[in-house]
Amino acid sequence: MAEIAEKKSAVSDVGAWAMNVVSSVGLIMANKQLMSPAGYAFSFATTLTGFHFAVTALVGLASNASGYSASKHVPLWELLWFSIVANTSITGMNLSLMLNSVGFYQISKLSMIPVVCVMEWIIHSKHYSREVKMAVVVVVIGVGVCTVTDVKVNAKGFICACVAVFSTSLQQITIGSLQKKYSISSFELLSKTAPVQAASLLLLGPFVDYYLNGKSIVNYNFTSGPIIFILLSCSLAVFCNISQYLCIGRFSATSFQVIGHMKTVCVLLLGWILFDSALTVKNILGMLLAIVGMVVYSWAVEVEKSRQKAVMTKTSMTEEEIRLIKEGVETMPLKDVELGENKP
Repeated sequence: MAEIAEKKSAVSDVGAWAMNVVSSVGLIMANKQLMSPAGYAFSFATTLTGFHFAVTALVGLASNASGYSASKHVPLWELLWFSIVANTSITGMNLSLMLNSVGFYQISKLSMIPVVCVMEWIIHSKHYSREVKMAVVVVVIGVGVCTVTDVKVNAKGFICACVAVFSTSLQQITIGSLQKKYSISSFELLSKTAPVQAASLLLLGPFVDYYLNGKSIVNYNFTSGPIIFILLSCSLAVFCNISQYLCIGRFSATSFQVIGHMKTVCVLLLGWILFDSALTVKNILGMLLAIVGMVVYSWAVEVEKSRQKAVMTKTSMTEEEIRLIKEGVETMPLKDVELGENKP
């Protein structure tokens, strides 16, 4: 029974990762068509994220109303705190991309892996094996080789990048912490946080987007083309958000960051296939190195889990339990086997 349960859990884990990778890559491709000048030039990223969370919130409400999922209590101040951190992450990332070169933006995204590791060590006293650390380094180098090109930075951009990295890392750690703290599923937690994020982003998003690109969403020409792609983007975002919460709840923020870079590799390959993007030998070598790092990381995590299981098996009986058993043996009256009587 235990082996069957482990196999089912492994299948669920693969399903969660597959959903996240497929929905994220699909979302990036849809947004590229929606937002690029060659597409529909919808340059309102923050407001679009507000649309994403609004649709996610509606799905959550429909699920609760139909009885598919239960609504558990999470304090309002926790939801507000999480929304502030999450919205700071979104705004910081958009500002970082605007103020810095693409190369430095990619470096800041890569820096999230060590930042998450350090934050989990500080907040949860989590320690990592040597194999895990080595795998993380390999992944960072591999993704860096295939994505980082020109690196230009300025003071404002550097500050925005630091804020974005810190808030994004904190947001991902908080997702796992809230799920454990309130014994709430990933979808239930998302149903709680999505309405707050949607309201705040739809309220502030148009002003942030106007600051970023000098254009107002009120003046945008909403024809059938961009509306279809906005709906497609929102639909994919629902699956992307659900799978993100699922993955972080099942694994950790560090694992989500490391394995999540598979999306970067997929985006580069699809960009080459669908949009004729350049793919150099440097890109290919970097992707191969990143994939090797991800495989090694997965192996290292499994080894660490096996070690923890072995330690738990050895120490499953506490000292207090052993002491009580010994005391019970010593105070137990001896019985004469032949006469069936207790000896004094």
